[in-house]
Amino acid sequence: TYHEAGHALVAYYIPECEKVQEITTIPRGMAGGYTKWLPDEKTNYMSSNRLRAHIAMSMGGMCAEQLVYGDVTTGGTSDIKNATSLARSMVTEYGMSELGPIYLSGEREVFLGRQFAQPSSGLSEKLMSDVDDEVRRLITEGKQRATEILEQHRDKLDGLVKLLMEKEKLDREAFEAFMEDREYDPAKAEAYRFFKQEAPGT
Repeated sequence: TYHEAGHALVAYYIPECEKVQEITTIPRGMAGGYTKWLPDEKTNYMSSNRLRAHIAMSMGGMCAEQLVYGDVTTGGTSDIKNATSLARSMVTEYGMSELGPIYLSGEREVFLGRQFAQPSSGLSEKLMSDVDDEVRRLITEGKQRATEILEQHRDKLDGLVKLLMEKEKLDREAFEAFMEDREYDPAKAEAYRFFKQEAPGT
């Protein structure tokens, strides 16, 4: 429960993140629960700040577990995979790292498995190491950002978990009403449901 609450809180407090649409502790497939969100507007482009926000949001579940229990579970596997994929794309495709505008997407296998780490690849061991370091830095920054948010708003984290244990599922309006310390507005909830679309969950 803290895992899903962690994702939701980090997303709420980072402006570049999409709005949380639903949180549930009800298992779905292999997932013990999920947090679903929708973008406010459709766009084919993502800014560096928004990608960094997504990395922090992805790490929110694991950071919440670490904060509360002093340990993490295997439930964060897909989150780590997602954060790593985003960070690697920022470094090797989008030029959004300290390495500058370089494009290495065609050599991705080098960094994932290193089975093509040969002179013919045209990439030095130093460059591969630099890429790995930048990916690690972006993920570490996202993890630190998520942890700071959860520590600062620990009361909200605990309160959200308690509410999830009571309700099992919260829609966008129920979540935002809790976060804003106000009454649940059925009209808003209906409006959100009317415009609801399928979106990826965490």
